[in-house]
Amino acid sequence: MKLFSMTTAIALALAVPAMAQEKPGEGVTVRPILPTQIEEHFQYKILFRALEDLGYTIAEPNEAEYQTMILAVGAGDADFMAVEWRTLHDGFYQEAGGDAVMTRVGTYIEGALQGYLIDKKTYDSGITGLGQLADPEVAKVFDADGDGKADLAGCIPGWGCERVIETGLDAYKLRDTVTHNQGAYQAMIADTMARFQNGQPILYYTWTPYWVSGALVPGRDVEWLSVPFTALPDGATGNTEFNGKNLGFAVDEIGIIARNDFLAANPAAAKFFEVAKLDINDISAENKLIADGENTQEAIDKHATDWIAANQADYDGWLEAARAAAN
Repeated sequence: MKLFSMTTAIALALAVPAMAQEKPGEGVTVRPILPTQIEEHFQYKILFRALEDLGYTIAEPNEAEYQTMILAVGAGDADFMAVEWRTLHDGFYQEAGGDAVMTRVGTYIEGALQGYLIDKKTYDSGITGLGQLADPEVAKVFDADGDGKADLAGCIPGWGCERVIETGLDAYKLRDTVTHNQGAYQAMIADTMARFQNGQPILYYTWTPYWVSGALVPGRDVEWLSVPFTALPDGATGNTEFNGKNLGFAVDEIGIIARNDFLAANPAAAKFFEVAKLDINDISAENKLIADGENTQEAIDKHATDWIAANQADYDGWLEAARAAAN
């Protein structure tokens, strides 16, 4: 009986550190903050699944626009957010406290694009640059409401892209000929697509990864416009060249920002955030599923499950690195 008790005690003693290594986040609740765009929940759900596998508990997240999300992390109202565009959102990041309170951890997604597009028919007719819209006669081609000015389906305030567009309107002297519409983006794009289906010229802003470029395919249905020169807000710099065109927006990286105090207290989560990578094409493919009707949280959970199963070795490697960092 004594031998059994001693054996049991040894086994239990060995099991405790093993469990601690397996679940280094046990007992810690992580507070994320999510974007309002459902198309960006997929990349969060993969992170949540891994954090849970590391033992962390995920608090019920709030949703906000990007500027507010970054402010929440800076103010200590959230521990991390995972859709910070490194160049586009730099102004928001600095305004929220910057490196003194937060860290940009790793690069989750590479090669994100933004810019202005028009229908291919109009592009092939000779309108290939945004600067041409300074000519009132050219701008009228994209007049959707009869006021004689081009209507640009643009960017919602608080996203960051609105600052780039507004800076460009001044720099390229387009104020008198272009209207930057900033209503609900989904509604504007629905109207843009309806105009395209009716054979009318269209002018809109969009980004990748996002489903719009799967529905209006660059090179087939639409084309990127070039801008006369780079004009970024807040003194920002970055490479704005893509396929020989100046898109007017930096070719960007999307990553995680997390509070410094959270990272210091949670080396496993810090390492995981550093090594996690997601292919931008996988996000675009998942966004197409959403656009095709798989748009519930349950459906997006399944998308995350399917992605993990298809990328199990990479996923397991993230967890292994995180657990090693906790020792």
